[in-house]
Amino acid sequence: MTDFPREVADRFRDAVAAMPADRDVLVLSHNDADGLSAAAILGRALARADRRTRTRILGRGENPWSPEMAAELRDDPAGGLLVADLGLRGAEVRAGTPTVILDHHVPTGTPPESTVITGHGREPTPTTSLLAYWAAGGIAPAEDLLWLAAIGIVGDMEEKSGFPEMAAAAKQYGVTAIRDAVSLINAPRRTGAGDHAPALALLMRCDGAKELLSGTHPETAALLAAKAEVKRALDEAKRVPPRVQGEVAIIKLHSDCQVHPLVAQSWRGRLADKVVLAANTGYRPGWVHFAARSADGRDLVDFLRQHRPEGAEDESYGNGHARASGGALRPPAWNAFVEGLGFGPEMRVPA
Repeated sequence: MTDFPREVADRFRDAVAAMPADRDVLVLSHNDADGLSAAAILGRALARADRRTRTRILGRGENPWSPEMAAELRDDPAGGLLVADLGLRGAEVRAGTPTVILDHHVPTGTPPESTVITGHGREPTPTTSLLAYWAAGGIAPAEDLLWLAAIGIVGDMEEKSGFPEMAAAAKQYGVTAIRDAVSLINAPRRTGAGDHAPALALLMRCDGAKELLSGTHPETAALLAAKAEVKRALDEAKRVPPRVQGEVAIIKLHSDCQVHPLVAQSWRGRLADKVVLAANTGYRPGWVHFAARSADGRDLVDFLRQHRPEGAEDESYGNGHARASGGALRPPAWNAFVEGLGFGPEMRVPA
């Protein structure tokens, strides 16, 4: 039986060594607690290894395989890419550039030239932040970054999965403080503005969750304001009743805040035998974003694959986890999707 954390550290060390030392390493990561903490771990470890690094957090509607991101990266001077918590596709993010992809979601392919470090298929499944923590130890001392790995573990609801790193972090840094920090770190990405900068700044600067929560740094106040904004939006969204058709329940929302995953999660227990879809028509103009959750153990990635409408884009539909999936559809594709599920005009949106 292999020592997977050691294997991750060794593969990461070798991959970073192949990146030109005189050029920046660009970290691309997701804007949730797991992605931000992974970015902070990688950025801090690279700095300790005397590697120049920059971080680009991907937000609303962005993914590293899109034409827009390809145009952005085309002239970027980075000599290496670290892609964290953004999924796994069959194409290179930027061909010809040494790339490491760290991820734990269900893959849709494997890029042939990248170094892929995935937690998918392992039981329990390590979050991207935990993969980043193991990887960081291959290039620099990283023991004091354990609390950042715990932020991602709690943020992706893997706290009770039995990882010894989580138990050690809870004992050293305080599990309540870690949970409270996750709540704050996740808040900015859910706001209308979606500004991740204060959250990342705190993760890059602090030495633990209690420092992050203390108010010593001005960014904490920004996170508290973001959390209050999201709470107001969520309280309003929770008053919207679900519509049920067969095995599916849909809650149709209109909010510029990213509350649809929270709404889907809140209804999954009350609609335990249904696939719960919380659909948000106000999150991004021209799109319907939706979150899928279920309490009966079914594979939601497979469910969405079976009901995939014409016009669904690979990078925006049916990715994530077997128990937590979702996507984004243009109005015509959304209308075809809900019609295929048996819903009537009440669930359609103007095309």
